[in-house]
Amino acid sequence: MKPWIATADRLSPWPQARVVVAGLGTSGFAAADGLIDLGAQVLVLEDADTPVNAEKAKVLEMLDAEVRLGPGATATLPDDVDLVVTSPGWRPSAPLLAQAALRGIPVWGEVELAWRMSLPDRQVPWLAVTGTNGKTTTVGMLESMLTAAGLKTSAVGNVGRPIVEAVLDEVSYDVLAVELSSFQLHWTNSLSLHSAAVLNVAPDHLEWYADSTGWPPGADDPMSAYTADKARIYSRVQRSCVYNVDDPATEHLVEDAEVVEGARAIGFTLGIPAVSMLGVVDDLLVDRAFIEQRRDSAIELAKVSDVLPNAPHNVANALAAAALARSFGVPPAAVAKGLKRLRIGDHRIQTIAEARGVRYIDDSKATNPHAAEASLSAFDHVVWIAGGQAKGTTFDDLIGRVAPRLRAAVVLGVDRDVIAEALARHAPEVPVKVIASMDHGAMQQAVEWAATQAQPDDVVLLAPGCASKDMYTDYAARGDAFAAAAKALTG
Repeated sequence: MKPWIATADRLSPWPQARVVVAGLGTSGFAAADGLIDLGAQVLVLEDADTPVNAEKAKVLEMLDAEVRLGPGATATLPDDVDLVVTSPGWRPSAPLLAQAALRGIPVWGEVELAWRMSLPDRQVPWLAVTGTNGKTTTVGMLESMLTAAGLKTSAVGNVGRPIVEAVLDEVSYDVLAVELSSFQLHWTNSLSLHSAAVLNVAPDHLEWYADSTGWPPGADDPMSAYTADKARIYSRVQRSCVYNVDDPATEHLVEDAEVVEGARAIGFTLGIPAVSMLGVVDDLLVDRAFIEQRRDSAIELAKVSDVLPNAPHNVANALAAAALARSFGVPPAAVAKGLKRLRIGDHRIQTIAEARGVRYIDDSKATNPHAAEASLSAFDHVVWIAGGQAKGTTFDDLIGRVAPRLRAAVVLGVDRDVIAEALARHAPEVPVKVIASMDHGAMQQAVEWAATQAQPDDVVLLAPGCASKDMYTDYAARGDAFAAAAKALTG
């Protein structure tokens, strides 16, 4: 390994380095492209020899990278490697990464590479968001607020666009709105963000952390390892660490963070804010953190009605986005303008149809219990459609809290029994339909049964609390199946 890799930046002698890129997905392709731009000797390894990957390989080979595709391509780490850049979904126990760890070869993710590529002469401030739920929505709100303030920005990271692309972009950005997952944060070690927010911390992706290989220091179980990776976002923050007052775990992460001297802790709450917080007063989003008179006053940022949909958890997302925007000097009027302009994407508390006083709502993006609970809590009486891949999480606490809201429940998917058994333990009076079919007709069966249980003013809510790939290509396809069934039923 080249000694300079530990502190490498864009101006380091990259032509001397042999770098392996593990995986040829969106982030892997961007990482390889960025490394080629730096002049590194790039070898891409990918087991899936699909037509899409073959096309990507051709492009990279034209740029003088070496690409090995096909089963077994990632089984062995080649000799004379100075750095491995991994796709975020790869577990530390993957053979290639485990071999790198044994040989003392550093492993970065695309996020870490992008950060290094921006230094020392292309650095743009990053306003970053992580959390179990709400990341993409919050980053969308933040991007809209920044744009409304006249700033050149882009939403990047886990939201879809690799950060390396923005670093290589010819556009001169003023600031980036960055979504970071726990997987991405796991493979970072030098980020020093302008400001960062942790929206919430709840069990999710615990199967990724089930193998103890590569857990962060101090972590002794999957949940603590997951939380420790979320905490990395606060390390070396320069201006503001934004936390959720209603989720004490996020405040504890701020308290334990090593930040740049002068960085502030900024809370957000759905209640009346204390000093150094944003909150809600008389149906207004207000700032009591970024004004000189914060000891005895607050400034209006927007109306709660400017947030669409204005379910409680989405108002909390708006407050988090506003805190990050305000930390960068965005004026109050731009916060309101950004919220009014924004339209949240499909499959996020989206009303699909209404018939006989019953609304059919698609929240397929609720892919873990915490997100499902936030969705369920927005309604008084719900026929709940749930299930899919539980990812090692449990539903007992969720059902214990939302049971009074449940008119009935339908469960489907590979881990349907996990939810059905939790319902039997904690809400035995709630009618439950278990759908064993694993084909796409299962959703139609679920919606049809839910319709027989719903009463006027009820909601039939798809908030699965689970991932979707047991039955669908992604959460959007699952939401589309729900929408088609609901529209067919309601005419």
